[in-house]
Amino acid sequence: MYANRDILPISLSSLLPQSLNDFDQHQPHEGRKSRSITSFKPASSIGLNWSRATKGDLPIMISRAAVAPPAHAIPYVSSRALTSAAAAFLPRLTSAQPAVKQSTAPQNQQQSQQLAQQQPQAQRRGFATVQDGAAAHPPRVYGGLKDQDRIFQNLYGRHPPDLKHAMKCGDWYKTKEIILKGHDWIISEIKTSGLRGRGGAGFPSGLKWSFMNFKDWDKDTKPRYLVVNADEGEPGTCKDREIMRKDPHKLIEGCLVSGRAMNATAAYIYIRGEFYEEATVLQKAINEAYAAGLIGKNACGSGYDFDVYIHRGMGAYICGEETALIESIEGKAGKPRLKPPFPAAVGLFGCPSTVTNVETVAVAPTICRRGGKWFAGFGRERNQGTKLFCISGHVNNPCTVEEEMSIPLRELIDRHCGGVRGGWDNLLAVIPGGSSTPVLPKHICDDQMMDFDALKDSQSGLGTAAVIVMDKSTDIVRAISRLSAFYRHESCGQCTPCREGSKWTLQMMERFERGQAREREIDMLQELTKQVEGHTICALGEAFAWPIQGLIRHFRPELEGRIRQNAQANGGKEVFAGGWAPNTRQEGKLIAPGQ
Repeated sequence: MYANRDILPISLSSLLPQSLNDFDQHQPHEGRKSRSITSFKPASSIGLNWSRATKGDLPIMISRAAVAPPAHAIPYVSSRALTSAAAAFLPRLTSAQPAVKQSTAPQNQQQSQQLAQQQPQAQRRGFATVQDGAAAHPPRVYGGLKDQDRIFQNLYGRHPPDLKHAMKCGDWYKTKEIILKGHDWIISEIKTSGLRGRGGAGFPSGLKWSFMNFKDWDKDTKPRYLVVNADEGEPGTCKDREIMRKDPHKLIEGCLVSGRAMNATAAYIYIRGEFYEEATVLQKAINEAYAAGLIGKNACGSGYDFDVYIHRGMGAYICGEETALIESIEGKAGKPRLKPPFPAAVGLFGCPSTVTNVETVAVAPTICRRGGKWFAGFGRERNQGTKLFCISGHVNNPCTVEEEMSIPLRELIDRHCGGVRGGWDNLLAVIPGGSSTPVLPKHICDDQMMDFDALKDSQSGLGTAAVIVMDKSTDIVRAISRLSAFYRHESCGQCTPCREGSKWTLQMMERFERGQAREREIDMLQELTKQVEGHTICALGEAFAWPIQGLIRHFRPELEGRIRQNAQANGGKEVFAGGWAPNTRQEGKLIAPGQ
């Protein structure tokens, strides 16, 4: 019946002559492009390569190379959501395996390699971006980052942000030689470095910059633009403002180098309206660069003409999306465009343009000076380089710090922030990459590495690397509800799923916060976020859906407990779906939403 018998629906796998010992690791779903459990098709007909189909939080497709998780890790799902075969299989899945004790991480890299060698090859599984059969933890050397390797030497403002001190720190050194080597060489070095976008998406920067150099680009008479996204509006994110305030010349030199890679004629730095001090410091640095002949006509004496302009926004979060940012610069309402056409073909003022993040641009000159292989020497494969992490919340010393990619989350917090307030055992959860990434509970944070692929495997994301730490005094439901209010306020209202979905999710989250709901509404909220996800013009739909999905995935008992507590406070009377309570329904008073 199934062409690929290694991947089967859970409702049918219980009927096969196989034992649970064939499984070696549980593979959680990603949450994208969900499939209903009532619409099973042969694996060959739907082209599944691995576990993706879900219903709510229940993994429906499980690879035969995956082990059953411990009982406490099975996500909650109502019996109505299961087919009869799956309902019969789920108790077997939890009871057939002995209780799994929490494993202790190897004390050092040598022990980790020994354990990997002792484990049979058939029982190994790598990360989502590594082929099956690879070691779970690829060999790597961690801790090689020294102070002299850090790109942003003035991150803490020890020196004035002027040109004189910037040149002492290595800025504008041999920039002319870099420009004269041409766009192909610059892009080649960026590709060698493995640099991925630092604004959240993590797209390979060298590949993105090469899109501007399409066939016969030199015959196109239109101007070409580099647009730098300095509209840092993601809650918890405070890295780009530190670059503009403390190291503005790194950004300006980066505009020149990356602009040369794209053969751009000018750069527009779109800066958030609230960043008055940053805009003032940056404009002063631009004036210094013009006066020194570093930008403008014959930039750095290379014969390449390049201008840099600042455009201040008005604080709209939606203008952080690249096409909405372009619309705002053009003087229009900041609403995202439909794609295609993409900005590389039709961007700012209808000309070829590339929108990229402040940090991505600022590291380009140092990569070209020191070499792409040097930058690629930090972090894991596909996650190379250094990264600015901004840690806030319940830590002893909140800070913004440049660290090596793939650093363990616990080490990042303990080394640079003095640990969690009240100790690591007082940790409740962490939002690892800004407010739009799903929250992670403590038991995942214990061994979590901070890079794109490791966080993807944990069903979250690196995002902007804005680490928000929450201890056990946090009301996690209220925290996510507050984020829902932010995204509801910042939705531009252009597309219906985002406009209506953000309003509905906020109303439901406010009721969950008070416990005025039924338990089945948790599944309704989950389904609502899945319907919004992937059906909006820009990524704002995912931005408000993912935090809620993370809350339901890891803290569903908290939601259910709050609902039961509210019911007990009202004499055990059940709250009607939508927030109507039996004792107020007769009086015609709506207790939620809004009251």
